[in-house]
Amino acid sequence: MKASKLLPAKIILLLSILIFSSCKGGNSIKTSGQTINKQEELQNLLESGTLTDKQRYSIIKQMADNLLAQKDYHGLILFLTDWVDKNPDDMYNSYWLLMTAYAYLSTGAEPVAEYYFDRILQQCQDLLVKGNSVHFICLQNLIQISKTPSHRIKYFNELINRFPQNVNTTELYLRLALEYQNDSQWSQALKTYNQFLEQPDATTIQIAGEPDAYKNARHLIDFNNSSKDWTFESLPALEEAVKKAIRNYDWRSLDKYKAKVNFFSMSWKQDENDANSQEEFSMYSWMRGKRIRYSDTLDEASNPNEAYLRTWGWNSYVSVWYLYFRKVDFPLDPDIHGNWEWAGIYLGNKL
Repeated sequence: MKASKLLPAKIILLLSILIFSSCKGGNSIKTSGQTINKQEELQNLLESGTLTDKQRYSIIKQMADNLLAQKDYHGLILFLTDWVDKNPDDMYNSYWLLMTAYAYLSTGAEPVAEYYFDRILQQCQDLLVKGNSVHFICLQNLIQISKTPSHRIKYFNELINRFPQNVNTTELYLRLALEYQNDSQWSQALKTYNQFLEQPDATTIQIAGEPDAYKNARHLIDFNNSSKDWTFESLPALEEAVKKAIRNYDWRSLDKYKAKVNFFSMSWKQDENDANSQEEFSMYSWMRGKRIRYSDTLDEASNPNEAYLRTWGWNSYVSVWYLYFRKVDFPLDPDIHGNWEWAGIYLGNKL
């Protein structure tokens, strides 16, 4: 199985069904009586003690498939776990435990399924099932069902290190960085964001649930490497400083207050990632000979994390500029986290 990205949970389940289903043709079981008789025959053969490894595998597989065909997940779990416990040296134990994990998934017991998927990784050698690595299948399932960041970090790292040819490592670096961030492991998060940004397709990759993956990672890394000396402790302090500089036509102070990382100047329809939206410029040329004014209060669209100050008089083409203020989200540095920055300019009246 080649996978360029993580498999959604439903696809994982379908994969499991594809791997384990054997309800075809002569293998189908029609009545409970037939099932019992068939299972007893196979059990007697299994206990005969005269089987080769291959014959023993075939019988166990048939018995498990019979239970699976009847959707007797409880019976399947008891049969396979008992076999594994009594035969710890069976080379196919990873397969039997994989079927066990699938049975628990089928009954909605995801935490127990997670235990068995992880047990396979920790205790059993890898096997190929129809050309697919059992360990890879386990990791894909674990990524989908695990709720603990530290566990997901372990699984993402193992996928990247062991199966780079089976996954999109660019996506996994991003998701791993997010898990480190969720787990407050900031040094590892920054390192992994850098690894994501270094991938050749980082700027173009589309990652489900993360539409601004490259922009957010780039902003975080650049912000971390900057002086951060343009931030203000509060929105009122930033607002008053900017208004004072405008009143005094103090372009030097305005240049100082502008964010030094990802400051943008664009229309309301533009994307912040557009190449021409982040061109560096000085306020000097825009203030000289102009009569700049500003609203007494912040725009009504402002909220606890973002604020807009309407100004006008900048030029004859686009007179109105909305100065965009943003709360800094940077938990890595408590002295900076929660401060405010002047992050950009929206040109023209709001749409």
